[in-house]
Amino acid sequence: MRVDARKNYDCLLAVASEVFADQGADASLRDIARKAGVGLGTLYRHFPTREALLETVLRASFEALAERAKVLERSDSADEALLAWMQETTEFTYSQRGIIALMMDAIEDTDSELHASCVMLRAAGTALLTRAQAEGKARDDLNGAELFDLIAALAWLREQPSHASRADRLFDIVAGAVLKDRGDV
Repeated sequence: MRVDARKNYDCLLAVASEVFADQGADASLRDIARKAGVGLGTLYRHFPTREALLETVLRASFEALAERAKVLERSDSADEALLAWMQETTEFTYSQRGIIALMMDAIEDTDSELHASCVMLRAAGTALLTRAQAEGKARDDLNGAELFDLIAALAWLREQPSHASRADRLFDIVAGAVLKDRGDV
């Protein structure tokens, strides 16, 4: 990549990260290009779709969550590892305003730019769930896709102002439903 093209690419990513964090995943691409000091055509040359831009912005975070799951897999407590990862992933998903619906669509759409990253994330959670199930610490009738759905639902609740105040309690209730012997919430 030419030096000037690389500079534009890096600037677009930095600005997009900031704008998406501030305005959510449906932020104006035109505004991102303008704030990066490039034309909309330059943005589209680097990132042909909104999903392509989001995937590049989010990839490092998705990879970090997947790596975190691998670290947690080696911990002593399978149930606490699963719970910690659920909590961290819920917080991350919530913090990236507006990506929940995109992630839920992308996991089912093999043509989506976000598909591979979402599948990687789901696989990471599935590994933790499978370990907890093998040790008898998580319910056997739950699968990784359902765990992914539960995390998305919990993150979505946090986004809703009228439900946000109940989000921690609802997380505890869901965690109690996923994990065995967690006791009453």
